[in-house]
Amino acid sequence: MRLDKFLAHTGFGTRREVKILVKSKAIQVNEVVVKDSSMHIKETTDQVSVYGEIVKYKEFIYLMLNKPAGVVSATEDSRDRTVIDLLDVDVHHFEPYPVGRLDKDTVGLLLLTNDGALTHRLLSPNKDVPKVYFAKVEGLVDESDIQAFADGVTLDDGYKTKPGILNILSNGSISEIELSITEGKFHQVKRMFESVGKKVVYLKRLSMGALKLDESLAEGTYRELTEEELESL
Repeated sequence: MRLDKFLAHTGFGTRREVKILVKSKAIQVNEVVVKDSSMHIKETTDQVSVYGEIVKYKEFIYLMLNKPAGVVSATEDSRDRTVIDLLDVDVHHFEPYPVGRLDKDTVGLLLLTNDGALTHRLLSPNKDVPKVYFAKVEGLVDESDIQAFADGVTLDDGYKTKPGILNILSNGSISEIELSITEGKFHQVKRMFESVGKKVVYLKRLSMGALKLDESLAEGTYRELTEEELESL
């Protein structure tokens, strides 16, 4: 990899800014001062330092975000704040994007990465990756809804969902439930309850595959996945 590309990818500025660092003799490769920012290096074995600080190469980034309400699951939007706006600028150069989407008013687990292969595996319809949600629902959720979701319900556009596993935590005028589904259609959880005459008033994603929301993360904050979490995906 070209040295200027390597340093740009690790957050040390544009290629022009890297040239300035080279002119100031701030960059070393294997303890030798660099004279040409276009030189090629082996990014995984060569030792690169800037002002004496060793630069560690990392191709991919994996972030767990506890998404708050009011932001959209997109990389850019002309009207609303996006989940990317919640990230520190020092990770922007990785160009992370949300894996799937949560509705603007839905909160909870959202994975952001720049790893296309992992994204494909998690979102591919034939992988049946389960996603678990907690919801508060207007109306009495009962055994008939459990059976309806297990059979698959027909949405307002005529699409019949794959089976979902509905667990009732409490029921009454406002029922609390957990629902596991393997699809991610537009507003799917809300539309599934609408199909049985009920309305979701609060929705939070708890998990995606083996990845579970770290409840110590305040809404709007994030952290990198641990090695164990990444391995589980």
